Amino acid sequence: MAINVDEEWKLLIGGEWVEPAGGTYDIINPNTTELVGHAPEATVDQANSAAAAAKEALNGWKNTPYAKRCELIGEIATRLGESTPGWVELVQAETGATQRIAETLQVSALEDRFRYYAKPYDFSEQLNPVAVAKSPLSEPGLMSAEVLRPPAGVVTAITSYNFPLTNMAGKIAPALAMGNTCIIKPAPQDPLAILRLGEILHDVLPPGVANIITSSGPEAPSALVESPDVNMVSFTGSTGVGAQIYETGAKTIKRVLMELGGKGALIMCEDADVGAAVGGIVTVWGFHSGQICTAPTRVICHESIYDETVSQLETMSQFMKVGDATAPDTIVGPVITETHRDRVEAFIQSGKDAGATVVVGGERPDQNGYFVAPTLLADCTPDMHVVREEAFGPVVVVLKYSTEEEAIAMANDSDYGLFSYVYSADTSKAYRIAQQIESGNVGLNVIQPHMEAPFGGFKMSGVGRDRGMHGLWAYSEVQAINWMS
Repeated sequence: MAINVDEEWKLLIGGEWVEPAGGTYDIINPNTTELVGHAPEATVDQANSAAAAAKEALNGWKNTPYAKRCELIGEIATRLGESTPGWVELVQAETGATQRIAETLQVSALEDRFRYYAKPYDFSEQLNPVAVAKSPLSEPGLMSAEVLRPPAGVVTAITSYNFPLTNMAGKIAPALAMGNTCIIKPAPQDPLAILRLGEILHDVLPPGVANIITSSGPEAPSALVESPDVNMVSFTGSTGVGAQIYETGAKTIKRVLMELGGKGALIMCEDADVGAAVGGIVTVWGFHSGQICTAPTRVICHESIYDETVSQLETMSQFMKVGDATAPDTIVGPVITETHRDRVEAFIQSGKDAGATVVVGGERPDQNGYFVAPTLLADCTPDMHVVREEAFGPVVVVLKYSTEEEAIAMANDSDYGLFSYVYSADTSKAYRIAQQIESGNVGLNVIQPHMEAPFGGFKMSGVGRDRGMHGLWAYSEVQAINWMS
């Protein structure tokens, strides 16, 4: 499907496609720096209108039988399966994703996420009766109770730029299934595919159940966070923005679900299979140009295998082709914007200035777009800025340790705790170490996560959990109904 840069995109508010009152702003292809299209610029008033529309639609939607809601979500999945193959070119142009990532994790996974939540589940829980004695509150008898999960209410879903479609689907599919209405706010860098998704949502769902607001600045989403019509904010993005949402939302006691930054630690024990560990690191080193929060960017390596690990990483980097994201053999495409490229380069320079050794990379590739070469920094220490903060680019740092206690301390010496890893031939030892790591998720000798395991972080990596059944629970309240039997 050819991209029409002159296509007129609109906002979805209350079941109607609405002209943006703030005009438009340009979407730039990070792979070529060429224009992709003009995104609608929503105003604060339009954001508030979307919140009001979602609130107006809430009673009708939450009182729609659960099975019927799931039926409609299944219809969305079916229509996505029929239409999304033609979206790959648009998604690549917006995000700079390579062909493989755009086809598999950006587009085809979209249908899967809606399909997963199209199956009704029984959330009611009957508690065992409890004998109560006569009291000022009641006569003696047996107290019974049932625990229900009503919807949270109006949910504002705000996502990051790295996986705009799948991240948003992971929010709105379970939110809608649980009976919530939504205001969808994609990242400013790549909102057009979300607006394309909105065409299907508009056709399938009742008016106001799903609304879409896009903007280049923070004013419109800030209004949604402040709005008394919004009950919950589900956010994926930086820890800094997450903290602002937390603070602003506290004024109206917003429920929050936040998946924030990460600085994944990978502990390599002295008995680790170096080849397997290096293979795992390499699969995500340049994955989507390092713009992935679960990447093991801190390699904490036992001194006995340190040199071998650095050497193997250096060798494997030669197979990570950097270049045109549309070429089928490209492994590492561009990062999202020129500003972000400069930020990643500044991280690398800070490591060099602090005494780290640049083993691989460190230079700007000779490409038209916003490219960063896969970079490996050795001789790193825990106090370095590049070790402590998330670069969100293809940058891996390697640290050396002597004892198991030292490795665990290094892994936990971080503000973040999203996804960490332990590699050891002794799985019982790996399990023991994993239990001591302050991280919401830990992989043992594997990088691949379990897609139904609860996902979220400790410390400044987030609040709450989603994925699988936990994704449904995240968008609900807990209500207990009590009676005397």
